[in-house]
Amino acid sequence: MSTQPVVAAVDGSDDSLRALERALDAAHRREAPLRVAHVRQYALWGRPDAAPAGLPTTEDDPVLALVRDRLEGRTGLPAVDFAALDGAPGVVLPELGSTAQLLLLGSRGRGGFTSLLLGSNSLAAARDAECPVIVVPRPGRDTGTPAGGAGTPAGGTRSGTGIVVGVNVDAPDEATLAFAFREAALHGAGLHVLAAHPWPPQTWMLPGEMPAPQIDRSAVEHETRILADGFLAPHRARHPEVTAEIRVLPGDAAGHLVAASQDAGLVVVGRHRRRLLAPARMMGSVTQAVLLHAASPVAVVPPAPPEETAPEQGRGSSARRS
Repeated sequence: MSTQPVVAAVDGSDDSLRALERALDAAHRREAPLRVAHVRQYALWGRPDAAPAGLPTTEDDPVLALVRDRLEGRTGLPAVDFAALDGAPGVVLPELGSTAQLLLLGSRGRGGFTSLLLGSNSLAAARDAECPVIVVPRPGRDTGTPAGGAGTPAGGTRSGTGIVVGVNVDAPDEATLAFAFREAALHGAGLHVLAAHPWPPQTWMLPGEMPAPQIDRSAVEHETRILADGFLAPHRARHPEVTAEIRVLPGDAAGHLVAASQDAGLVVVGRHRRRLLAPARMMGSVTQAVLLHAASPVAVVPPAPPEETAPEQGRGSSARRS
């Protein structure tokens, strides 16, 4: 049993209660305790950049009372504890990830406009938390692509339980691949690895230069597949029970991942690694697009600390980012 909890962030909204149900399942599969946390927004005169001293009582919190009632009488629950925290959710929620193995929350809470696809607190948690974050969207989100499109394996459609992960063969993200393989193993699900390559290639010529030779698309696809196979090899060795299928696709990685989400149980993406000239935590454009538009839950995986990344593993991102 893991001592680090799975954390479900709740605010009483339907979105957060859907995330709670997934968190219960995640804690059960990991044999981990579950922590249900409600972050109570500061009063207008509060300081959003300062954390309060001590933990407020959970007994008089109506949101946590709602959760207790929801869980009342259920059997087979993991060990559950409750936390009521005061502060700015966009600050406090990411902090919960410092002592958690997984943080789950809905794509939107009670605040904001009804047309928003992703709330600011969910975005902050996915961008800043130290642990992987799973954002659960509202059901029925339209990706703008037909079911069984880019994400469907040849010869069939998905049952909505497969795990989808993107791999950027120019800079593979080992932490993201490791998380995706572990999720597939925990769920007994297939892993669908999408490796996108830019097409058509863009070339820039100076005046007087000769155009570059025509690029063979099949050769690019073959090379991309060979590289992706090599990056998956150590993860396949650690999880021989997981069937990982590689699909090499031309064009925009974000579009392919969003299309695949319509038939997936989870889409796994990586977060940008910090850069020398941009030390703040950032998310790449592919990750943001998937969070905004995916029909399935999305897991955002932070990069492993440098000392945990072997030299031969490369540096990276989970999908080709623009």
